[in-house]
Amino acid sequence: MTTHVLILCTHNSARSVLAEGMLNHLAARLGKDVQAHSAGSAPSGRINPFALEALAHAGIATEGFHSKSWDAFTGPEVPPLAIVITVCDSAAAETCPIFFGGNGQPVKVHWGYPDPSNEEGVSDKRRAFELTRQAIGYRMLQLLALPLETMDRPALQAALQDIARS
Repeated sequence: MTTHVLILCTHNSARSVLAEGMLNHLAARLGKDVQAHSAGSAPSGRINPFALEALAHAGIATEGFHSKSWDAFTGPEVPPLAIVITVCDSAAAETCPIFFGGNGQPVKVHWGYPDPSNEEGVSDKRRAFELTRQAIGYRMLQLLALPLETMDRPALQAALQDIARS
């Protein structure tokens, strides 16, 4: 059964998109049955072009990304979410809507990253996006190394918190 992971950031334009792209790419490469999705509490309506550039530069397809609200993942017709990861501090501090998992609420964890969009200048911004993509990729590899299909909720929560500290 597919493990669905929702990655949240306020605007769903940079860090959450990098995380969705990295997790889906790495899961496919490793043959893992994991599907990432991303959304935001106040979506910007556009994806930051530096995020798309960083993904494309790493050989990751960027078609189909679009900025969307986390409300798109609250109804009964959405896939059952196993994990919800916030990647920006402001999204982590917000009251999330109710997300439904296969066996109740999904496990939630915060993996914060500085906003690469805040960098000044094109070359500094490109570098910040690439470093953020790499940092996210490192944690996604750790997530994919977990035996997700056999972990109970407390063990998964503990493992995701350990990854947050790495």
